[in-house]
Amino acid sequence: MNAAAELVVAIDGPGGVGKTTVSRGVARALGYQSLDTGAFYRAAALLVRLHRTDPDDEAAVAAVLSGADLDYRDGVMLVEGVDVSTAIRTESITAASSRLARLPGLRLVLVERQRAWVAVRGGRAVVEGRDIGTVVFPGAAVKVYLDAPPDVRARRRAGQTSTRLPEVATQLGRRDRLDSTRATSPLAPAQDAVAIDTHALTADQVIARVLDLCRGRGIEPAGHPA
Repeated sequence: MNAAAELVVAIDGPGGVGKTTVSRGVARALGYQSLDTGAFYRAAALLVRLHRTDPDDEAAVAAVLSGADLDYRDGVMLVEGVDVSTAIRTESITAASSRLARLPGLRLVLVERQRAWVAVRGGRAVVEGRDIGTVVFPGAAVKVYLDAPPDVRARRRAGQTSTRLPEVATQLGRRDRLDSTRATSPLAPAQDAVAIDTHALTADQVIARVLDLCRGRGIEPAGHPA
């Protein structure tokens, strides 16, 4: 892993724990950029659907993605320069992305793209996902694993969508099982990650804790000397 990884802040955890809110807040405070790696998997699922490709055909999926222009800018996922941020947030795409995420070849392709995205920014990035501290950036300066009880996560997610709570709980449970049992890069905290239970904390409190960890590694908020 290159030296740029030593500046990365890695934030992992299951759905509904506040990864995106915390990642963006920490990034703003540090003067970093934030990257939602899950958006890449969702974009891949969208492309596979548009190309009517069999999602279980790993070679065909890789062929679809090999020449695809995927980028993430300021919280917006772009495919061939088109903003697909809304299109990739449907439940069907979420389910399809979890299915695709089990393909080792696909993960290799997307991990390299995510690393390249961060390298272009000199490593100054807050990266969120499910395998950032374990696989994508095992040499990250700061590794955090956010978690919360399933019922809390379901209520939060339901509050962000029009989907009823029981259905959201079922969806999150299914995603948890898929992510934690896949053979390649399963959802799990890195051994050296700091675990933060977010259920009794505000987003600002979680952000403050992560920033304290950053200071401990010599990464100061923007405008403050390192």
